[in-house]
Amino acid sequence: MAKKKSGGDCPVCPPRWIVQYGDMMSLLLVFFILLLAMSTIDASKVNEAIGSLAGAMSVLEGGTQSEISRERMQLATPIVPQSETDEAVNRVTVTISEFNEIIRRQGGEETIQIQEAIDGFMIQLPASLLFRTGRAEIVNADALLLLKRIAILIDTMPNDLEIVVRGHTDSQEIDQSSQFRDAWALSSARSVAVVKELIGDGVNPKRLSAASYASYQPIATNSTEQGRARNRRVEIHFLGQNNSSEPATPKSVLDLPRQ
Repeated sequence: MAKKKSGGDCPVCPPRWIVQYGDMMSLLLVFFILLLAMSTIDASKVNEAIGSLAGAMSVLEGGTQSEISRERMQLATPIVPQSETDEAVNRVTVTISEFNEIIRRQGGEETIQIQEAIDGFMIQLPASLLFRTGRAEIVNADALLLLKRIAILIDTMPNDLEIVVRGHTDSQEIDQSSQFRDAWALSSARSVAVVKELIGDGVNPKRLSAASYASYQPIATNSTEQGRARNRRVEIHFLGQNNSSEPATPKSVLDLPRQ
């Protein structure tokens, strides 16, 4: 009878120590490759990355501040085909949304609105947010903070953007105890008050102007209290000078067409 050969011994298999030695050599090779790769890291770039992390997260103290060149910023920042005015509208919209949320949390009903137009855009502020009844002094802390935020945003907008503040009232007569004789004086004083506040917050006075419309440009009916509340407002218009409705060169009487 034939005897079975034991499968434990293989005359063609390499010794076990050869296999373990080969594995160890492979691991050593990988280890030295990693050391070589790490030795070529630019130390200045690592310090810049640590400094950026410290500045952005305010977690690491005493980190190195990174010096980012304009060229590096241009390479790192994606180019978005969007005009400066569109970016300004987006920033203003975010600010208005934040303040509307504050008004809602405080139980207020009237909200701030932003509307776009062909010649620019407009922020519509309810008069109750800015002034007391029949008054033209801005005493609301939230309103003062909002105007300060708007002034900061104006500083980032194109220089050729003109800011016109327009005051509006409802159709009711001014109370006899008020310091203002009529709606014209009240709406004018309110628009000027907003302009002065923006100037105090750092806006260039050359970019600002004030206008008064009294009750002659209503946006709602004056037959209800809700409608009159909407009509009592201050509008901040942001207009491009190229799109201004007024002529660039004022005309004299001699330039008018003959009848």
